[in-house]
Amino acid sequence: MKQTWRWFGPSDQVSIDDICQAGAHGVVSALHHVPSGDVWTPEEIAKRHGEIAVMKDGAPSGLTWDVVESLPVSESIKRQVGPWKDHIEAYKQSLRNLADSGISIVCYNFMPVLDWTRTHLNWRLSNGATCMRFDLTDFVAFDLFILKRDGAAGDYPAEIVADAKQRFDAMSKDRLAELERTVAFGLPGSVENLSLDDLRGLLATYADIDADTLRANLVAFLEEVVPVAREVGIRMCCHPDDPPFALLGLPRIMSTEADYAFIMQAVDIPENGITLCSGSLGVHPENDLPGMMKRHGDRVHFIHLRNTKRESEGLPCSFHEAEHLDGDTDMVALIEQILLEEARRKAAGRSDWNIPMRPDHGHDILDDLGKKGQPGYPAIGRLKGLAELRGAMQALSHGLHRSKSTEAAE
Repeated sequence: MKQTWRWFGPSDQVSIDDICQAGAHGVVSALHHVPSGDVWTPEEIAKRHGEIAVMKDGAPSGLTWDVVESLPVSESIKRQVGPWKDHIEAYKQSLRNLADSGISIVCYNFMPVLDWTRTHLNWRLSNGATCMRFDLTDFVAFDLFILKRDGAAGDYPAEIVADAKQRFDAMSKDRLAELERTVAFGLPGSVENLSLDDLRGLLATYADIDADTLRANLVAFLEEVVPVAREVGIRMCCHPDDPPFALLGLPRIMSTEADYAFIMQAVDIPENGITLCSGSLGVHPENDLPGMMKRHGDRVHFIHLRNTKRESEGLPCSFHEAEHLDGDTDMVALIEQILLEEARRKAAGRSDWNIPMRPDHGHDILDDLGKKGQPGYPAIGRLKGLAELRGAMQALSHGLHRSKSTEAAE
């Protein structure tokens, strides 16, 4: 795997120098300041390439911009309203401009209104580190008693509603304000931070859109843009829902292996592929990540390696970000399947055999604590995760090499 690192641009507390020292070989970035639906111009794309290419003292970083995450899909496209056709044309032009600059992988998602959703951004673990967490009771308290969404109580069992009321009544003013900010955080790294009124307004626009309609809109989007991606040499990969279950009455359509199988069959072009995020998919108990990689690895274009731990049975559920080699996903088994897929691609002569991955959502540890950086993206926590993943990759690579050597000798 090509080891990459997510960078939010010059305002990111983690610098290009830090990424070099972490040992990453490439960068995952996006133009978060460009509004959804606008064209990413050659000038803005070139500027980001230039920012990645140099360290603080002007020396070459040796890093390249390898993956776009994300080229956002506008709400108009998701709902097929307003200027959605113009936004699709802008998306196509952005793909052409990115390809001209040397980019070959574009990650996107089709989550309505909100990107990843959590109730805690710095939940304290027993060892003093902090992590992001989704507490179902807190989330229901937000939905029913802070957002006050119409009909919300009918979406949850009576016992959870009762627990949420008790939790809400016990919350301090500071915790209430923190919970509101956290759930309505919007898109990571973007300029879209939503107020409660913004959120209520956006939710209302999905009142008549169910999962089947949203899925059909995703297929229509892919039918338009994937042929352009294929023409210019870009592989597109959809990020799963995070968390992989319905929230706030909104439909979720990219939560399971079956969801991915559907869209890949609906638009059966190799460039229409998967961002395999082991953390997001791993929350869903039906998702077998090593098996998914084995069955659909030829369409996996980008990988997020992180781990999550479910705190309750069934869905929806509470969960938190675990250490990279701990949690509900067998990370070593997943990495083994990724390496086997890379070997198959290399043997077949595929130019994309070296799949880019990045360590995702590290814990805040040591000097990360209290820095108030981008939630989920601390420097040292991700460095620890990358080191652990790199060790597993190295050990498995040697094991696979020894196996092949033994087979050849016999």
